[in-house]
Amino acid sequence: MNKKKSLNVVCFGEVLWDLFPTHKKIGGAPLNVALRMNSLGMKTTMISRVGDDEDGNGILSFVNEQGVSSDSIQVGADYKTGVVHVMVNDKGNASYDIHYPSSWDKIVPTKEMDKKVSEADAFIFGSLICRDEVSRETLYGLLDKAEYKVLDANLRAPYYTAEVLLELMSKADFIKLNDEELHEISQLLGSPYHSFEQNIKFIAEKTNTKHVCVTKGAFGAVLYYNDKFYYNSGYFIKVVDTVGAGDSFLASLIVRLLRGKSPQKSLNYACAIGALVAGHEGANPKISDKEIKKFMMV
Repeated sequence: MNKKKSLNVVCFGEVLWDLFPTHKKIGGAPLNVALRMNSLGMKTTMISRVGDDEDGNGILSFVNEQGVSSDSIQVGADYKTGVVHVMVNDKGNASYDIHYPSSWDKIVPTKEMDKKVSEADAFIFGSLICRDEVSRETLYGLLDKAEYKVLDANLRAPYYTAEVLLELMSKADFIKLNDEELHEISQLLGSPYHSFEQNIKFIAEKTNTKHVCVTKGAFGAVLYYNDKFYYNSGYFIKVVDTVGAGDSFLASLIVRLLRGKSPQKSLNYACAIGALVAGHEGANPKISDKEIKKFMMV
């Protein structure tokens, strides 16, 4: 991959407030990815839309404070800023009730947006943004201009179809799934296989995608990269909540690969940061490179 020193990425999709029983935090998978990439030294732009309201102003202020470019986060009075009700069980696993429609469902294309995506080293997007036709069509237009396209198949029922998922995966250069999504998508696409590796290869071949990564929660992840498998069996940590762990995993994996690190070392690093995030409350805890490397050595 690209080894030049100055790298920039664009993330596209939902920005919102995660509403927990006792508090609320800013989130949205693409924004979580953007924030983690920015903390790892990437020049990062977020493309989304918020309402002309207090929640929207809060997100814009937060994004700017974190050093992520918010120039492409649109503001509109027609729909409210997105909110998600998050329920976390006694094992730290989260479930979500996502309000529809929200501002981020209505992202409209601009020439400035086209330019930023065409100049980016990577363009990262999720499947949830496609639940509404407006943002979906904007995304499809941007995918035609992107150099390296990374899909986070963030399945949230009932907001996806097999047809849209296949379209997104076929356009992607890198697909990230969790183990449940691998099983479900393999079935949706008619896979005849039962094994983990066979289904990863099935999806790679079906979508003509050379890079596929599947996370396995506490048990690490599998990376299929240029026809070769790489494995990490995970890191032990006391889970506080899993919100954002997969987003930080994806962000750090892509950052390391973009910087020319080996697939195995990139995967190990990503699994470590995903575990550390799960050991903290919320999606975007501050975690230093020193802390990550120390954790990997223990």
